[in-house]
Amino acid sequence: MIPIDRRAALKIAVAATAGSVVFPDLDLAAQESAQPFGTEFPNLESLTTGQWWKRGQAKQDTQVKRGGASEAPSMDVPRDQVVVFAYYLQHAGILKLSAQLYPLKPGESREVYLEFLREGQWQQAATTQVLYPGWDAHFRIENWDASVSVPYRVRHGQNATFEGLIRRDPIDKNEIVVASLSCNSSKTIGERTEIINNLKVHDPDLLFFSGDQTYRHTEHTAGWIEFGLQFREIIRDRPTVCIPDDHDVGHGNLWGENGKRSTTPGDDDGGYRYPVAYVNQVQRQQSWHLPDAVDPLPIERDIQVYFTRLKLGGVDFAILEDRKFKTGPTNKIPRMGPRPDHINDPNYDPKAVDLPGLQLLGERQEKFLRDWTQDWAGAWTKVVLSQTAFCGAVHMHGNRDGRLLADLDCNGWPQTPRKRALELIRQAWALHLCGDQHLAVVVKHGIDEFGDGPYSFTSPALVNTIYGRWWHPLDEKPGPNPVPNSPLPWTGDFRDGLGNRISMMAYANPENIQDEKKRADGYGIARLNKMKRTITLECWPRFCDAKLGDQQQFPGWPITVAMEASDGRQVTGWLTELLFEGAVDPVIQVIDQSNGNILYTVRADGASFHPCVYSTGPFTVKLGRDRADQITLIDLVPQTKSDSGQKTVRISP
Repeated sequence: MIPIDRRAALKIAVAATAGSVVFPDLDLAAQESAQPFGTEFPNLESLTTGQWWKRGQAKQDTQVKRGGASEAPSMDVPRDQVVVFAYYLQHAGILKLSAQLYPLKPGESREVYLEFLREGQWQQAATTQVLYPGWDAHFRIENWDASVSVPYRVRHGQNATFEGLIRRDPIDKNEIVVASLSCNSSKTIGERTEIINNLKVHDPDLLFFSGDQTYRHTEHTAGWIEFGLQFREIIRDRPTVCIPDDHDVGHGNLWGENGKRSTTPGDDDGGYRYPVAYVNQVQRQQSWHLPDAVDPLPIERDIQVYFTRLKLGGVDFAILEDRKFKTGPTNKIPRMGPRPDHINDPNYDPKAVDLPGLQLLGERQEKFLRDWTQDWAGAWTKVVLSQTAFCGAVHMHGNRDGRLLADLDCNGWPQTPRKRALELIRQAWALHLCGDQHLAVVVKHGIDEFGDGPYSFTSPALVNTIYGRWWHPLDEKPGPNPVPNSPLPWTGDFRDGLGNRISMMAYANPENIQDEKKRADGYGIARLNKMKRTITLECWPRFCDAKLGDQQQFPGWPITVAMEASDGRQVTGWLTELLFEGAVDPVIQVIDQSNGNILYTVRADGASFHPCVYSTGPFTVKLGRDRADQITLIDLVPQTKSDSGQKTVRISP
């Protein structure tokens, strides 16, 4: 007999690679054990496992009386309502759709059907099995035609259905709109009507939930169902990226450290606290529908990975896993605060925590980013999606008196791999979108100098009854180069507590953490304009009325920048201006021959491109239709812009 955790892992592995999932050859009673994660973790998923319908309410009443999490929605619903919601993505001719069900009862079918409305009739397209624990179901449809919108419905039995619309790929749109959302407090129960209504006004082409969709640490299925009830009216009819963060897998903070087992109370020794089967279940429920992982090899203990890319509307999104490979601080670096991940010693040297061998994204994700920056097939711009920010753009933690010099939970640490990640993002002139920090900020990263890196937008917490944060410099002064005419007093160039350079563009501090309308709850919107090659970042309060326009946004927003400004290095010269024949908008790569470093790989806009450089060189320029692989020009030396000359190149269509 193999252990129950291994059985669950086998089911997850099957679910990750196929649209129709077949249960292992176990009887139903064994599959639906009341303790599917073993006797060491008897309370995991207790609201949705075993005889859940008998004990669920009693347990919740006890939790609420003891001051625990707010009461989750009832899991026992009329049987024609058991399909809670569905969510999908299409990429490279493959449609992947996941459905979440309420827990099923003995004797009820475990089959679920996917149907499409064609020529006025619902036509069955696929059948799959509901997985346990988790009660989720997954469909994979090959050879999907992305040029048309198709109504769908997920059906269980004859009467339980959930309907939505598979939207066509908006490849012909001039502006692609991305909604960035995170940190959905489980202490504040009930609907998110005001957010849904505003999102419908923005009509995003993509929804990005960057983590902490639920804070019900040991009851992910109940929390995920609660999230689905809150957001299904916007999720049902548009592509949705959803990636779990620390609270989704039951952690306060997560340092995945390639999958090892965590054994300390704060998990800062690195690894995961809960069983592999639970971690994989959370990832499967939230992220199975992502495009297939680009490097699917599991990490230690068979924990699955999902980092990947998504192309939508001509935008190429890199989807990262911030926490999975990151090193935990305990016993790795000197302790300089009340806990291993908090630094309060004003005399500490940031270099003391930037030690050799520490990981952030890990070698596999860095390789993925390196390859991603150079492949421009089907894309005119690129965006990185991840859980948290590559800096510590926060001063106060938890309350207005909770000042920290540095918080190692952000992606500003470790600093050396942080630098590598930002250099790769900059190579593609990519925008970075994330959440996690609860505090909305827009920063321009500095890598070697202030302002030489990409822009990053951290969205506010959707509902922030968990943990407040504030940007509040100790001297209460702006930094050098503040944003002209900003209504905010503390913009400009700063060093975070880890020594990283950041240029603060905007922040949305809570005015009163006890008042939900002054708590700075909200969401972000990113508008990517193809014709202008600009990025507009918007930040909207939860209780605003988006129909009234930009005056409803947080002070300091909107912010519009040129896409090329995500590379802010000081230009020292210009190479020969290139005039194109043949292919439209080819890909250009510039390489510094003195060290072999790629400066940037980008898609040109129009019939010419004038490469700028940042040193004396010499330089190599490569060109091609979707990769820079057709033409190579070597030994180019920078000149002034007016003296650099022109050269016509023909690129095969």
